[in-house]
Amino acid sequence: MWLNKFLDLEEDIEKVIREELFRDIKKKKLTPLEFTIIESIFQIHEISGYDLIQKLDKHFAGTWKASSGTVYPILSKLKSNGFLNIREVKSPIGPLKKVYSLTEAGEEILKRKVNLNFSKQIEFIENFLIELTSIYIESFDDNLQEEETKTVLGTLKETFDRVLQNVPIGRPVKKCPICETELENKAQFCSACGAPHRSDENKKKNE
Repeated sequence: MWLNKFLDLEEDIEKVIREELFRDIKKKKLTPLEFTIIESIFQIHEISGYDLIQKLDKHFAGTWKASSGTVYPILSKLKSNGFLNIREVKSPIGPLKKVYSLTEAGEEILKRKVNLNFSKQIEFIENFLIELTSIYIESFDDNLQEEETKTVLGTLKETFDRVLQNVPIGRPVKKCPICETELENKAQFCSACGAPHRSDENKKKNE
């Protein structure tokens, strides 16, 4: 969730000491969707286009539908502009597939942009939630608002609890036993090599 229509990278790049790292970066501005795609790839380290589309659908929670016609051209542009690497991997459940990862320069730009804007983005999310919940509660008749307020407060608490539980500070990183690519907690297959993976939750169910 980024406020700018375009995220200007030029000033950030100029402030980085290792300027030679960015010689292959050809684009000085990113759209919010391009930046969101870069963020999503960073979280997984390496991901196929299909899995990225599923991840974006989850990220936008029904407010926007990702499609191959939108995502793949953006991936191609990000590759040609120096932000992404692409390689082909063999999948045990199908033919060769392309997987995407950030270049070193792409990762450094992402980290720097988030570092410089983190507090502002948190403040924006806070303001947005207050405005959204206030309007939502007032959309009900007066006799229902008290009950809906309790419901909203419970929903917000559950949301914040999930956020805190999923911040990966000090938590072990799950990796594919075949290629050692980092895995999402609930991933059933490795996004890089396609190897099956059972989450801890599924393991408990089968035991």
